[in-house]
Amino acid sequence: MSSRSDTHNYRALFLNDVPMMDMRAPAEFFHGAFPCARSLPLMTDEERAQVGRCYKQHGQDAAIKLGHQLVSGECKAERLARWSEFARQHPEGYLYCFRGGLRSQTVQRWLRDEGIDYPLVAGGYKAMRRFLLDELERSLAWADMVLISGKTGTGKTRVIQRLERSLDLEGMANHRGSTFGQLPDPQPSQIDFENSLSIALLKLLAGRHSRVFLEDEGRLIGRLNLPESLRERMAQSPMAVVEQSLSERVDVIIEDYVVDLGQRYAARHGENGAALHRGKLQDDLDRIRKRLGGERHQRVSDSLTAAFAAQQDHGDLSGHREWITILLEQYYDPMYEYQLDQRSGAVLFRGCRDAVVEWSAGAR
Repeated sequence: MSSRSDTHNYRALFLNDVPMMDMRAPAEFFHGAFPCARSLPLMTDEERAQVGRCYKQHGQDAAIKLGHQLVSGECKAERLARWSEFARQHPEGYLYCFRGGLRSQTVQRWLRDEGIDYPLVAGGYKAMRRFLLDELERSLAWADMVLISGKTGTGKTRVIQRLERSLDLEGMANHRGSTFGQLPDPQPSQIDFENSLSIALLKLLAGRHSRVFLEDEGRLIGRLNLPESLRERMAQSPMAVVEQSLSERVDVIIEDYVVDLGQRYAARHGENGAALHRGKLQDDLDRIRKRLGGERHQRVSDSLTAAFAAQQDHGDLSGHREWITILLEQYYDPMYEYQLDQRSGAVLFRGCRDAVVEWSAGAR
């Protein structure tokens, strides 16, 4: 493997989706990482904890000695084999630890002893994370943002997915944005979400164009916070408003929250998926009981239960139209009108999904 230099070029790493191996402990990786990084730690969480305690009690030299004792023999050989395999599979890649210090330099030296000269990212995770945070602020200052807005069920995400210069915030957050929007697979960490957002904007704004379309969102997508600077920009950004009939909106909700979500639960939980899916929607409904009021909550709950019973017995989805219609007309639509009043940006266009997509092509 030919020799390559260590790099400070974080922009190129993220623009080109360069593969990287992360030497940090698994808990560090879980807390925050990058989309193109793979966790191949030098030490386990417990080993890292032991070394940390040794460092506090006896100093750096003793901690380094303990680290070499813990990662030695067969343990070292197994990990070295994984690092070597990654290096062979990704000859264009890099390795890093938290600051580009002892852990990554140790692995780099061990690889070199095996005849593999593999470069590291100078400054490590900390420097790359700082770069992405700073770059996010620069991107938000430069971007010409247009929100894709509209009532619940108009299919705003469907529009976003058809636009070339768009950010799918809900896709990055692995959540559909509403009270009922949690998916069977977990959301990423807050740091992972912010990293993905910054990288996506970096790529969109790398050329001549600054226009970026993104879905109108609230402060939270599930448990993830939108960065404050992004929220401030969104509050002032102009909008294209998607308008669909109530019946069409109900169709979208059935497709997303009954059919697709049910399939996701079945794929993840097998024969228990259907019951978990029903229970999840009921739990979501119970969380907004106070805002719905007791009588209306009970009406929606009874309708939801009957709809799932009919679906199970006859494969009939039509029963879902009742509870969805009540929620759209009496809960989500008034909330949307209130939120729209909080936006100061101008409405540039109104129309159905196809019309908004067509308009956006000429609005770059």
